[in-house]
Amino acid sequence: MVETGHFALVLAFALALVQALVPLFGARTGNSRMMAVGGPVAVIGFALTVLSFATLATAYASSDFSVANVWENSHSLQPLIYKITGTWGNHEGSMLLWVLILTFFGALVAVFGGNLPATLRANVLAVQGAIGATFFLFILTTSNPFIRMNPAPIEGRDLNPILQDLGLAIHPPLLYLGYVGFSICFSFSVAALIEGRIDASWARWVRPWALVAWMFLTGGIAMGSYWAYYELGWGGFWFWDPVENASFMPWLAGTALLHSAIVMEKRSALKIWTLLLAILTFSLSLLGTFLVRSGVLTSVHAFATDPTRGVFILSMLTLFIGGSLALFALRASRLTAGGLFHPISREGALILNNLFLTTATATVLIGTLYPLALEAITGDKISVGAPFFNLTFGPLMVPLLVVVPFGPLLAWKRGDLLAVAQRLMAAFAAALLAVLVTALFIDGASAFAALGVGLAFWLICGALTDLAVKSGFGTVAPDVMLSRLVGLPRSVFGTALAHFGLGLTTLGIVGTLCFGTEKILSIRVGETVELSGQTLRFEGLYPSQGPNYSEDRGRFALLGADGSSTSEITSAKRLYPVRQMTTTESGIKTIGFSQLYLSLGDQATDGSVVVRLWWKPLVTLIWGGGLVMMAGAAMSLMDRRLRVGAPSRRRKATGAVPAASLP
Repeated sequence: MVETGHFALVLAFALALVQALVPLFGARTGNSRMMAVGGPVAVIGFALTVLSFATLATAYASSDFSVANVWENSHSLQPLIYKITGTWGNHEGSMLLWVLILTFFGALVAVFGGNLPATLRANVLAVQGAIGATFFLFILTTSNPFIRMNPAPIEGRDLNPILQDLGLAIHPPLLYLGYVGFSICFSFSVAALIEGRIDASWARWVRPWALVAWMFLTGGIAMGSYWAYYELGWGGFWFWDPVENASFMPWLAGTALLHSAIVMEKRSALKIWTLLLAILTFSLSLLGTFLVRSGVLTSVHAFATDPTRGVFILSMLTLFIGGSLALFALRASRLTAGGLFHPISREGALILNNLFLTTATATVLIGTLYPLALEAITGDKISVGAPFFNLTFGPLMVPLLVVVPFGPLLAWKRGDLLAVAQRLMAAFAAALLAVLVTALFIDGASAFAALGVGLAFWLICGALTDLAVKSGFGTVAPDVMLSRLVGLPRSVFGTALAHFGLGLTTLGIVGTLCFGTEKILSIRVGETVELSGQTLRFEGLYPSQGPNYSEDRGRFALLGADGSSTSEITSAKRLYPVRQMTTTESGIKTIGFSQLYLSLGDQATDGSVVVRLWWKPLVTLIWGGGLVMMAGAAMSLMDRRLRVGAPSRRRKATGAVPAASLP
């Protein structure tokens, strides 16, 4: 079975080469039969990659330690779910997941891209095949997950304990769907450059793929943040870790790409800029792959790999990033720039959005790479941490968030800023009220807290105002308003949901950073501790045995006003004997949108235990906002005018609004 998976991988590599060369040659020579080869080859290549990945997952599930990759990252006593998720909890398996998703997107273009021009479809599949062939070659030559061991060990070395968590079943696949999803946008851009032609229809074809990738990347980042929050026991949701930044940069650039593509589709403007953004977004995804797998970073997220892999990935970066930018430099002068518009317009607002997002991306990029460049040049080691990013990234985001509610309400080509400001007066009043309530009743000492809460309410109420204005709230009868609201395009609801979710995340960040409290103490059995109105009593340490670990569980009773126990919070120190690693399992009690967070420390000789407590107001809104943003992207995808592969003749037949009228 293992050899079958390896052979399937080799065949998938061969088909990727065919996919990269034959349709491209057909498009150059006008041979329709050669162009048609790309579709079936992409689908078969995906099927072979599925077979290869399923083979590796089966080896993990059955604890086949004759496979070196399984031996290094699994154990027979692990729960089955962690055996399966261990498939991608290592470098080789995660790269196989990468190419699985890459071929999946290529197959989607083959199946649902029937309405694309034949040459564009052939070029897109060819570029996607070239990316796939390079990654297949990388796996087969440097990262083969199917290497056998003879004789086979009796037992495995266990999976990294911090990866033995359900979050691992969700976080990497979501993140890779986002990372690799942008490869389609990259392929569309390179295909357009090869063909030397780009128009509003190109943006219409790219937008659904960008939305899908952005949606999954948002979910992957949010899930990764929550996993680090509860699994690592640090009590934080974002640490500006270089590998976290590696996933955040494509998200920022992808957000800019989404907004730029709207301008291109609606107004035939920003064509060259949108092409460049699509290239840069996937380039940042490739850069993230290099940072995680090259060994240049020390991070809880990074894979410890040998330098030869880093050199191979660096060569891939040079090929795809350098090659695409060189092609862009050659072709960009031949492309028309697009339509003109007034600075005060929806186009202008979206350009302002792009300006702030790309500057923020550059800031994070500099802060992430500067220490590496400095060490490579001078040998000096420095650390760029949260203070740098907070002082550079934060000020860029504040003005961007201020202008977000204006964008959807401005008209295309020429807008009326004063009229939009009048429509947003209710949102401004709600934000001002939130500022006053925060300053007077919650935290009068922190202007940042009050302004932050006001900014969050400004975003939330601005998103609601967008729906209210477009449905005619206050200007038409309630039944007419309801009818208009129901009849609004799904993309309008999607935009409002995304901005609403951004407001929720902002509120969660401000609430946690400004109103949270922390306490570190040593506590004995029977003693109580109070934190922000919550009272806990330490009930003691209790040993417990897991399937492949032993632990000491600290039990804490949450007391009510009358002193009686209302619920229990447990935190544990786990020892994984195979790896000889200790982990801290945090105890979390969710109360409304807030959480009481408890991390157990070491036990002293006198029987006391070190405990770290946090009260984190509104912290769940950070990740809840991410889910709402994902829902916004999904809602936009439900808009029939953005549905992949929807033929235009059917839209005309049903009298649907043409693509050019997309808000």
